[in-house]
Amino acid sequence: MRGTIKQRTKGSWTIILDVGRDPVTAKRRQKGVTVKGTKAKAQQELRKLLTKIDDGIPVDNTKVTVREYLTGWLQSPEVTLKRPRTTEGYTTIVNRHIIPAIGSKQLQKLGTADVKRMEAGLLDSGLSPNTVHHVHITLSKALKDAMRGDDGLLHRNVCQGVKPPSPGRYEVKVPDAQAIKEILALARDTPYGPALRFAAYTGCRRGEVIALRWETVDLDRGVASIVETAQRLRGKGIVFQPTKSAAGKRAVALDPETVDVLRAHRGRQLLRQVELCGAFQDQGLVFPGPLGGPLDPSVLTRNFKKLARKAG
Repeated sequence: MRGTIKQRTKGSWTIILDVGRDPVTAKRRQKGVTVKGTKAKAQQELRKLLTKIDDGIPVDNTKVTVREYLTGWLQSPEVTLKRPRTTEGYTTIVNRHIIPAIGSKQLQKLGTADVKRMEAGLLDSGLSPNTVHHVHITLSKALKDAMRGDDGLLHRNVCQGVKPPSPGRYEVKVPDAQAIKEILALARDTPYGPALRFAAYTGCRRGEVIALRWETVDLDRGVASIVETAQRLRGKGIVFQPTKSAAGKRAVALDPETVDVLRAHRGRQLLRQVELCGAFQDQGLVFPGPLGGPLDPSVLTRNFKKLARKAG
């Protein structure tokens, strides 16, 4: 138990919390909190305080800084139960942009002017309106979560009083049919030809192509089932997970020429397994890396760009 309850007077209790050791002196630190009412109420308050400590939130809510709150927020279920790429995005934005700008500000004293200055400063530093827009969304989400519960840290979300920069319209430059044929012709004799062919003729995303497994491909019927996607996460490597939505799970039709390409690709893959003996770790992937493991998404993109430049 990291907290005890002592009766001060009738109807008054003191909660003594063990809040760890001082990072400089290494001395044990304690915090006292007074509660009026019954012992049961004091016990309930103790449980709440211990939960806050576990979440990284200081006991004295009035002095919680933006840095302290956001550090705890990144460890909370509101963030950790999101998809891994979303969690990684929140972490990057908080640590790289929000905390350096307003981390020392007390959370309850944070105002719309502070948010406006932060976003203006980020724009002046060279960040794109799209990135600053994401910063705004992340901070707003964190402040909204701080308002929840009976003992919410905040009573309002100051981001609602700030208009974020417009992210602008993202224009995709799609190659025309002839350009695609030229790129695929150049890719034909490379290790990435089959993967690029599959992507071009099915419209599947890069992560879906990399995560495709032979068990979900029926070459006799000319159908591939898309059920997974792959992405690289900082500190975790390449991670496989279900497609983002139910609609993402789908069957795609394969044209006869793509089926032929995949049959030939499968034959070369089996031959490579024999040649490399135990060095090839077969994971059942249709488009694996050189030794059978997942193909790095950046490798596929980098080689596609080389072929696109070569094709003019």
